[in-house]
Amino acid sequence: MRTATGGILAHDAQDRVTVRALDNISFQFKEGDRVGLLGHNGAGKSTLLRLLAGIYEPSQGHLETYGSISSMLNISLGMDYEATGIENIYLRGHLMGVPPKKMHSLIDEISDFTELGDYLHLPMRTYSSGMAMRLAFAVSTSVEADIILMDEWLSVGDVSFVEKAKKRLDKMVSNSKLIVLASHSKELIESQCNKVFQLDHGKLTKI
Repeated sequence: MRTATGGILAHDAQDRVTVRALDNISFQFKEGDRVGLLGHNGAGKSTLLRLLAGIYEPSQGHLETYGSISSMLNISLGMDYEATGIENIYLRGHLMGVPPKKMHSLIDEISDFTELGDYLHLPMRTYSSGMAMRLAFAVSTSVEADIILMDEWLSVGDVSFVEKAKKRLDKMVSNSKLIVLASHSKELIESQCNKVFQLDHGKLTKI
């Protein structure tokens, strides 16, 4: 277990298993940064992204973020397969912190991008996996944010949709003030980021 998790399993005073996913790290990311996080499975990459997204709170120390955040960690999170595509646009928007009135104004744009047509009025359980991914991606990238958090570069939908999605994602990324991208791929990180950090056993080191 220690090998698989980076050797960060321990026991507390009550003999409960604990995981120190991030260990006494300190960092400051600034506007204009394109930050890459490298590390093996269990190194703490996803935990750090979830911390930045506000999903986790630090058990010690503090974290300060300024600006709107778009979390691309799970673009289907909050979507209900028994609800229609239209209803899921509002559900996902709510989870992203976008008011219903704002999501209503984006319905036509999201619909055009997905090319799902009347399927948007049917339950998502009638969608193929590619159709569901189109909708999730379109909603998640419909609102620009100051900070974008990504766990691996997104690859979405069928072949005919990939190029269209890539252009949209590239535009969203270029318009943001800060990107934090976690990946196993050093080549991807080097092509997209101007600052690279290595996470190992919960320790953060700039490369």
